[in-house]
Amino acid sequence: MSAPSRYLLANWKMHKGQDQAAAWGRAVAQALEPVPDLHVVAMPPFTALAALAAVCGRALHLGAQDVYPAAAGAFTGAIGTDQLRDVGVEYVLCGHSERRRLMGEDDGLVARKVQAILDAGMTPVVCVGEDAEERENGHADHVVRRQVAQAVEGLAAGALGRIVWAYEPVWAIGSGHPATPEQASEAAAILRSALRSRFGAQTDGQPVAVLYGGSVDAGNVAAYAGADGLDGALVGGASLDAGAFVRLVRSVASL
Repeated sequence: MSAPSRYLLANWKMHKGQDQAAAWGRAVAQALEPVPDLHVVAMPPFTALAALAAVCGRALHLGAQDVYPAAAGAFTGAIGTDQLRDVGVEYVLCGHSERRRLMGEDDGLVARKVQAILDAGMTPVVCVGEDAEERENGHADHVVRRQVAQAVEGLAAGALGRIVWAYEPVWAIGSGHPATPEQASEAAAILRSALRSRFGAQTDGQPVAVLYGGSVDAGNVAAYAGADGLDGALVGGASLDAGAFVRLVRSVASL
């Protein structure tokens, strides 16, 4: 099966319990029909994965917000790839800026998660992006290149088509001041350049999907999904209301 050409991911973060997740899933599944070449992915908290999986229908795919880089084992409090696959997870976020900043997740751990997710047959959604100080000091390019290079450390070039990337500038997340579509396109070009620097001509012909994340809403999602070099969006707070999220999906699907 060929890779989708566009993605819309709903990252609920630490919101919704099982009943709320099921209600959201039923509402979205009833309102949407599958869209060719568009994967719509809901990423609830771990505790709501099973409840959402039971009502996803054909138009929704299931994702997780994190994983420990092992299938199973003596890792108290962690969730491994076996548990995620068992509940039907297809996509897994790794390297989200909140985990990097608040949970101390470094580039090395992100790389281990990417490998574990791929080994389990799931798709890693790797988040990269600079903070406000790094951008103001002219280091945005370097930060994105470093995070990309570290995330694919040890991978063969053939794995690139199985990874989805999300450019999410830290300064834009939850701020109400998103990056412009032009800035996001520029970052996507830097990201792809970093992959070419690492793998050379082996990247040619491989689908490298890049999403934008950071204060995405109904007013700007189409601009990001249709911007040069971008393949969709990673949505946070604007995905929590089922009706609002359906409108976002329809906006992207109409492009």
